[in-house]
Amino acid sequence: MSTVTNTPVPDVAAPPVGKRRRRLENHGKLAFWLLLPAAVAVFGVIVYPILRTLLISFFQVDSVLAVDTPFVGLGNYASALASPGFWASMGRTLYFTLTSTALELVLGLGLAALLNAPMKFRWLFRAVVVVPWAVPTIVNAAMWKGIFNAEYGAFNAVLLQLGLIDHYQAWLGDPFTSLNMVIVADVWKTTPLVAFFLLAGLTSIPKELYEAARLDRAGWPRMFRSIVLPLLVPSISIVVVLRTVEAFKVFDIIYGMTRGGPANGTQTIAYYTYVTAFSDQNYGVGSALSYLIVMVILILSTIYLRVLRRSGMSLV
Repeated sequence: MSTVTNTPVPDVAAPPVGKRRRRLENHGKLAFWLLLPAAVAVFGVIVYPILRTLLISFFQVDSVLAVDTPFVGLGNYASALASPGFWASMGRTLYFTLTSTALELVLGLGLAALLNAPMKFRWLFRAVVVVPWAVPTIVNAAMWKGIFNAEYGAFNAVLLQLGLIDHYQAWLGDPFTSLNMVIVADVWKTTPLVAFFLLAGLTSIPKELYEAARLDRAGWPRMFRSIVLPLLVPSISIVVVLRTVEAFKVFDIIYGMTRGGPANGTQTIAYYTYVTAFSDQNYGVGSALSYLIVMVILILSTIYLRVLRRSGMSLV
């Protein structure tokens, strides 16, 4: 009687271990050389300026060509915090950020609900709504500057025809009024972006929840409070954080509409930093101001996320 032994058959197709190791090493080298240009670009465009700005914030730098730059430590930060202009611009920035973000959130939610409603040519309406966001910010600023013009602005003409005013007014001539007009221009441009963020959250809500609520004879206010708002908390959190960051460092629309005037009435903290660094040639304090902006944004974002998380839990 013969016995059959099961001897393993060598895998002739598998390459030797040394050959596979060399192949992996070649793949690693190829990946390294492919990623190297992107890494150099990221370091040169993002990482190096961040580290360089942090370094400059500890020195007294009064010119781009300055050779003698004494070390002042936290002196630039102390000088920035002691400046009345810093606190005045910070107050205007907080007002701009909170007001514009709140308006964009409310209007964006209403616009998102309208875009989510069943209607004919909904795709066309969605395409038209995104046009304000597609307009470059500097073009948007120039457009609204013309609309609010005291001599030929369309805003004055419309209000005059409606009988709301009896003569043309300089909407960009008063510090507080001009700041609110800049907010109007910013809200007009950014509300479509907020609406599409919230629209993504609305479309993800199961329709069965609405049907169950109708069976319980729940009206739209109750469905909004019990279904829509709790399930939109993640989308709202993203919108609030993104818009807070963008609104807090607003610069281009201020530059295009008012250049920080009149009487520094629209000089936000980002514009104040720009003036300090490039107009006053005080690069050390300007660099310190930029890092103070980052700190404030981190604090505001953390507070927003915690408040929204708690409110979302309570709404559920």
